[in-house]
Amino acid sequence: MLAYIIRRLMQAVLVMAVMSGLVFVGLYVVGDPVSMMASPEATELERDAIRQSFGLDKPLWQQYSIFMSHALRLDFGKSFLTGQPAMGLILERMPATLELAVVSMALALLVGIPLGIWAGLKPQAVSSRAIMTGSVLGFSLPGFWVGLMFIMVFAVTLGWLPASGRGRTVMVGPLDLSVLTLDGWQRLGLPALTIAVTKAALIIRVTRAATREALPMDYIKFARAKGLAWSRILRVHLLKNILIPIVTVGGLEFGQVVAFAVVTETIFAWPGMGKLLLDSIITLDRPVVVAYLILIVFFLVMLNLVVDILYSVLDPRVRLEAGKA
Repeated sequence: MLAYIIRRLMQAVLVMAVMSGLVFVGLYVVGDPVSMMASPEATELERDAIRQSFGLDKPLWQQYSIFMSHALRLDFGKSFLTGQPAMGLILERMPATLELAVVSMALALLVGIPLGIWAGLKPQAVSSRAIMTGSVLGFSLPGFWVGLMFIMVFAVTLGWLPASGRGRTVMVGPLDLSVLTLDGWQRLGLPALTIAVTKAALIIRVTRAATREALPMDYIKFARAKGLAWSRILRVHLLKNILIPIVTVGGLEFGQVVAFAVVTETIFAWPGMGKLLLDSIITLDRPVVVAYLILIVFFLVMLNLVVDILYSVLDPRVRLEAGKA
């Protein structure tokens, strides 16, 4: 197990190095950050001074080597626009994104697993067909359209929930959390529901497929032949054996929400990492973009590692093969 974890960490370092190089080159080709930092009236001499102060006058390979030498010391540079440490800006926004991801995935799992099991147990029932039709719609509708509809209905028409912002927060150690206040929950509701609609649709389909696959198995037939209560069969025998695909999909989708909630955070003006990334890309704030992607790659690799370890916990037959990564 230890050797497997070390191998995965080494792969994470390699992936982060390759990804940072690609992003560095891509942002270099796209445009000149000096045009965003200098005023329109700035002279060429003033622009050259800005380039020299940020090291942008050096060749690309030299800029990248300087960046990587600092990154090895966990120094990812300072934002071109604010002058603050790039990683500090990202970590400041991280609690908001993690709150959104955790709440939306919790809603998706709480709704998706029971509905998926029901649809798998009674595939011909009208209710099951309605559930699957709803899952198709939820999976197919664009997230930005769902978010806009929620704003129109719940914020504009009914006036039940606010449409933007994060609300009042409470400091818990180094974390700034809004889930501990009523105002925070009210503002978290619409963006979390927007993400949960799509994720719940996927969980429903995965759970239904796993349930249909597990029902004909001998252990289910044997449990029914023993006269066990159907509720116990579902809870102990069925649910335990369909958790692996649910954990797989849930883990990957959680990582996607953390990494790519850009659209939802933008629509609802949610001050998370995704909105920061979008703003940094628009302004060509290279240190923030590269630092963000390095952090996200590391997070996704670690998340996949946790999912792989959970495999062996949920099913002892699953073995972590040293030759696979």
